[in-house]
Amino acid sequence: MSLLSAAGAMVRERVVGAGFVVSLLLHTARLTPRLPRRLRFFLDACHSAGVRALPVTLIVAMFAGMILALQTGIELRNYGQTGAIGTITALSMCREMGPFITAVVLAATVGSAMAAELGTMNVSDEVTALEVMSIDPADFLVLPRVAALTVMCPAVTVFSNLLGIAGGSLVAEFQLGISQTYYWNSVQDALSDTAHVLPKDVYVGLFKATVFGCLIAIISCACGLRAQGGAFGVGSAVQGAVRNSVIMIIVSGFIVTSLFYRGR
Repeated sequence: MSLLSAAGAMVRERVVGAGFVVSLLLHTARLTPRLPRRLRFFLDACHSAGVRALPVTLIVAMFAGMILALQTGIELRNYGQTGAIGTITALSMCREMGPFITAVVLAATVGSAMAAELGTMNVSDEVTALEVMSIDPADFLVLPRVAALTVMCPAVTVFSNLLGIAGGSLVAEFQLGISQTYYWNSVQDALSDTAHVLPKDVYVGLFKATVFGCLIAIISCACGLRAQGGAFGVGSAVQGAVRNSVIMIIVSGFIVTSLFYRGR
């Protein structure tokens, strides 16, 4: 019975936590028209989510593109198809790798920081103090962070895509013997689309990044606001924020891909 009780308590905790995230997301969405009042906090959050996280994101994206080009090129060389490396690298980075890498890095850096900040405020009763002063914590704390990460995640993804493709070009030239001109022509052909303002592979990837940014921010804020038990509770909130964010990145990435590329 103790085992069943523990399992039931764990399931109940997960359901309550998921419900809190959804309710916080809906409440924050209703507060969106009030974002101009929090412009200063929004800009500060954009700086933290974009400028500070940009260097590490670009480094990871560049080496990811290099690894992708190298591993793919080795196999393609066995079939005499190394000329397709530019196409494969460009499509992989724009469709999936760029948004995924950016989101994971932001979850580990920005999302964890959000959970730690709000968790510390919660366990030290600062959130309660805001409520006593009739200040909505979702309006004052959550809205600027969610809006900032939702905007900055696709913006950083653009740079991740470019650096990943550029990293692949270095591998293509120096390890696979493919000229830069041929590589970039392949990239341009792969991403060209006359039917849309942006190529489909690009705007689908940016839409994914927007979804990822919103999910990371709302999950991290929710974990921080539910933190209890002092320093240990803050650590658990950070751990849960990163873990749940990565899980939702993978799940939502699959859902978005299946919606846009169904029947293709």
